[in-house]
Amino acid sequence: MKNDLKDLQLVLDARVRLIVIESWDELRVLETLTSLAVQRGINLRVWSISEGLQGMAFGGTPLEGSAVPEQALRLVKADPQAGLYVFFDLHSFLDNDALLIRLVKDIAMATGPQKPTLILVSHALKLPAEVQRYAARFSLSLPSEDELLAIVREEAVRWSAANRGLRVRTDNRTLQQVVKNLRGLSHADARLLARSLICDDGAITQEDLPELNKAKFQLLDLDGVLGYEADTARFADVGGLHNLKHWLSERQAAFMAGTAKDLPKGMLLLGAQGSGKSLAAKAVAGLWGLPLLRLDFASLYNKYFGETERNLREALLMAERMSPCVLWMDEIEKGLATGDLDNGVSQRVLGTLLTWMAERKAPVFVVATANVIKRLPPELMRKGRFDEIFFVDLPAAAVREDIFKIHLQKRELSTADYDLAALALVSEGFSGAEIEQAVVSALYAAQARQVPMAQELMLETLQRTVPLSVVMAEELAALRHWAAERTVHAG
Repeated sequence: MKNDLKDLQLVLDARVRLIVIESWDELRVLETLTSLAVQRGINLRVWSISEGLQGMAFGGTPLEGSAVPEQALRLVKADPQAGLYVFFDLHSFLDNDALLIRLVKDIAMATGPQKPTLILVSHALKLPAEVQRYAARFSLSLPSEDELLAIVREEAVRWSAANRGLRVRTDNRTLQQVVKNLRGLSHADARLLARSLICDDGAITQEDLPELNKAKFQLLDLDGVLGYEADTARFADVGGLHNLKHWLSERQAAFMAGTAKDLPKGMLLLGAQGSGKSLAAKAVAGLWGLPLLRLDFASLYNKYFGETERNLREALLMAERMSPCVLWMDEIEKGLATGDLDNGVSQRVLGTLLTWMAERKAPVFVVATANVIKRLPPELMRKGRFDEIFFVDLPAAAVREDIFKIHLQKRELSTADYDLAALALVSEGFSGAEIEQAVVSALYAAQARQVPMAQELMLETLQRTVPLSVVMAEELAALRHWAAERTVHAG
């Protein structure tokens, strides 16, 4: 709060008469402004449509007639003292009301040291053009990690006092992850989520992290072109990709600490459809205990000029608010493929994305996936855009065995009843997705025939399947040739 008070002091010293504060946390805004009024020895009055205009002693009698916005603003304008007037949600009355706009403008344009300051507060506030240039926008600082840790501990103490002295169960690693995942929230929202974590069972565990991230996503109101992926796979669910896993393990500590000068930026995964790129993206978030956001390029595009780029800028800003997080850009070539028929939209989208990738400071780890390398713009492939470019090839025989094992166990089938080596041999050229679908198809066949699931059904299903590597053999060969000397093999 000290920095907020200092910055507000500077705004008042500059004799700015109209201040805009966007915040959901009205109580914290009032606490800060009350401290400011006490420090400067000036009056503080608060207005709302429900209570009218009343003094700093809350619960006092409102000034007569002051619930009407016009009368309240006239009282402010007539005040000869240098007081603070805090108006909640006044902006909803300003639309197309010339008289109210004029009154606000008169207050904002007043000169001299003994003039009141009007402070407009709401969760989102857009001023009419007539008064916008006279306003100073101010944002309350978000809590630091030390403050967030203190909030969690305060809620733990409160729960303990209400439950006969029982201690909240947690471990230091989980506690630090919770604190990092609370970043970007206001003090009130962080306290609300910390309390909900603890009050359920008196414990803060790794199992609480996905629910915490989902609740944070909902509080920040990030729905739209960004989607929250609640089901993040564990790396145990990803067969192979040993080089990729090792590379990620080397960078996990640096990214999670968030203090390194050069934070890991992200990676680009190239490969055939169904090779496991999307699963790998989910697994990064699961391994690091971070929220996973999926950027849907298809929903970015808007027929109105400039709207597509604005949608992307807002999505990237939202990802920063959700940080630390993993931002998954699935099939990125579909959103950035350049063409002459889109009036330059794809070029502007590319420029917006490249600028953000170069300048961002927030810990947002980008995982981009692509199937068709020829459609990716060369500017995106330049060294430095991503920390590394990995090629995810079709799984080798040993990895196919692991994939069969994973999907059989998922469906509570004993792997001891199957010859995994034989299945791997027959599934040469299959992707991980095609292997999973073969297991599902064999299960359907067993149910239809009312027989137990067995090796013979699996082999029969595999032999009937024509994998994508055969259907699109030429395209896959070209992709492998391109990737041979330009990427790191993920396997």
